[in-house]
Amino acid sequence: MDLVLDLADHHFFTPYVYPSTWPEDDPVRQILSLLVVTNLGATTLYLGLGALSYYFVFDHNLMKHPQFLQKQVRREIKYAMSSLPWISIPTVALFFAEVRGYSKLYDNVGESPMGWTGLVFSMVSFLFFTDMCIYWVHRFLHHKLIYKNFHKPHHIWKIPSPFASHAFHPVDGFLQGLPYHIYPFLFPLHKLLYLGLYVFVNIWTVSIHDGDYRVPSLLQKLINGSAHHTDHHLFFEYNYGQYFTLWDRIGGSYRHPSALAGQGPLDCVKRLMGEAKLETSRGNGHVNGRTAMVKTD
Repeated sequence: MDLVLDLADHHFFTPYVYPSTWPEDDPVRQILSLLVVTNLGATTLYLGLGALSYYFVFDHNLMKHPQFLQKQVRREIKYAMSSLPWISIPTVALFFAEVRGYSKLYDNVGESPMGWTGLVFSMVSFLFFTDMCIYWVHRFLHHKLIYKNFHKPHHIWKIPSPFASHAFHPVDGFLQGLPYHIYPFLFPLHKLLYLGLYVFVNIWTVSIHDGDYRVPSLLQKLINGSAHHTDHHLFFEYNYGQYFTLWDRIGGSYRHPSALAGQGPLDCVKRLMGEAKLETSRGNGHVNGRTAMVKTD
C-alpha cells in the first residue's frame, strides 16, 4: 500500500492538500491519507466493477424472480456504501502496519527468497491460503450465535445482483477480507503483485454475484463460480468457498449448483414466464370464444 500512498502524496496530497512543513512519513498524516485512499479505492472498485457487471454480464431476467426484492439493486448499493467506511477503519490499521514496514512485502523480485519461482508460488499460495481462511471464517459467520447479528444482512439478497458483492455488515465484511491482509504479514509477497491480487479479489467477489451461471464443464467441480455461490444464498449451508470447491468438499458442505442441473433461478423465471404466457393465451382464447358466441347469437 506504500506504493499507492507514495503516488497519492506525489500527485495530490503534497502539492494540494497538506502544508509543505508536514513530513510525508508522519504517522498521523499517513493514517489520514490511507483512510482517504482506501475509501476512494474501495468505492471506485465496487461501483465501477459492479456497474460493468450489472450492464454487461448480469442477466436482468433474474429481476423477475419472485425472491428478487423490490428496489433491490438500490438497497444493495446503499447498504454497501454505508458499510465500506466502517470496514476501512480496521483495514487502514493493517495498511498502516504495512507502510511502516511490519509486513513481508518486498519491492524487487531479487528480494524474493526464490526469485521468480517464489513470485509465482506466492500468487498460487495466496489464492489457496485465502480460500481456506475465508471458508472457515464464512462458516463461522453462519453459526447460530453469530449469523443473525452479522451475516444475515448479506443473505437478504436471495438472488443477488453484482452490487450485492460488497453489501455486508461492516464486521462481516472486515472478517471476510482479513485473510487477504494477513497473508503478507506471514509470507513474502511482491508489492505490485499484492495490489494486483487485491484488484483480482474484488473482481472475483463481484463475479460470484453476477448471475452468470456458466462454468466450463471441466471446472464445474473445482471452481466456485456464480452458480455455486447463488446456491449458497438460496440454501445457506452450502458452498462457503471463495474460489475453489476444495474446502466445501473437505467440510462436507459442497452442493452441485442447481443452475447447472436445470433447476436454478433462471429456470424458475423461464418457467414462471411460460406459465404466465400460457395463462394469457388461455385468457385470450376464452375472450375470443365468448366474442364468437356473442356474434353467433
